[in-house]
Amino acid sequence: MSHAIKHLFIGGLIIMTMAIPTTTTASDLKLTIVNPPKLYDPTPNGYSTAVIVPGEARVAYISGQGGQDGTGALSPDFAVQVKQAYANLATALEGIGARPDQVAKLTVFVVDHDMSKLEVLTRNVKEMFGEKLPAQTLVPVPRLAVDPMLFEVEAIVMLK
Repeated sequence: MSHAIKHLFIGGLIIMTMAIPTTTTASDLKLTIVNPPKLYDPTPNGYSTAVIVPGEARVAYISGQGGQDGTGALSPDFAVQVKQAYANLATALEGIGARPDQVAKLTVFVVDHDMSKLEVLTRNVKEMFGEKLPAQTLVPVPRLAVDPMLFEVEAIVMLK
């Protein structure tokens, strides 16, 4: 096993081991997606069980992105806010020179979550991430920073 910093995300737990960095080119840095066969397969629901960030990578943290448009306006519709929040996340990724396949972990916050919202959430995360689904945690909340906000997504990103 190479000497590296490894991050393993399992159900919100971060396990870190540190060692001497090795020389790796930017093209070698890839997230490793882990979905153990003895666990429930989460991919139909739009996430992976664990994602390992190679130790040679830098890590960025993107603050929660809500469903505000460029003027700060929020639609009262949950699906519209989710779509806009993922568009805002894509813009934030672009702003730090990253792509969706570099996202290791998402945390999503949903106001008054119920099972009817899962289809909207799953559809949007799959549209953005395709087959390379990040680890993800959904946190039901009674409210967010601004009363009309119904959804927020934050990300942990591997930078090359």
